[in-house]
Amino acid sequence: MELAKRAVVLVLLMVALGGVVSTMGEVYKVGEANGWTNTAQFNYKAWAAAKTFHVGDTILFQYNKQFQNVVRVTHKNFNSCNATTPYRTLNTGNDSFVIPRHGHFYFICSLPGHCQSGQKVDIRVPEASLPPSQAPTSLSPSPSPSDSDHKSASALPLAKGGFWLSAVVLALSVSGFAY
Repeated sequence: MELAKRAVVLVLLMVALGGVVSTMGEVYKVGEANGWTNTAQFNYKAWAAAKTFHVGDTILFQYNKQFQNVVRVTHKNFNSCNATTPYRTLNTGNDSFVIPRHGHFYFICSLPGHCQSGQKVDIRVPEASLPPSQAPTSLSPSPSPSDSDHKSASALPLAKGGFWLSAVVLALSVSGFAY
């Protein structure tokens, strides 16, 4: 009987680790070695276009906080470099944004002239980019959030994996396997 308990716990552990791995996306550093800046003349549009972003991926902005910031804005404000009504302003110099859903996520630097000189990026996440563990099971269309959807600029990418990990820890402690 003890062997059967251990086998069940092992299976639960493998499932939990699979859940953690599938909820952790890629990390993309905006501007790569240049980071988020207006001085390097980096082509953020080309950089983003060359990537395939997925729900759960992390967009990392690293920059000198004395001279830059990151502002998430609407499409209209992205096009006009207008940061007066942002979803969120980030200014630590090491900010991350976990992609919560498909769609476009628009970021600019709000310092004078920076956006106009090209310090802006459109992170496009196609609907088909959902990881298999999050793919919809029905064929009915789901409502698409609009630019007015004021979601937080960060999320916990391990929420689902955290649940499974907690379940495994509980199973291990109940079975006596952890002792």
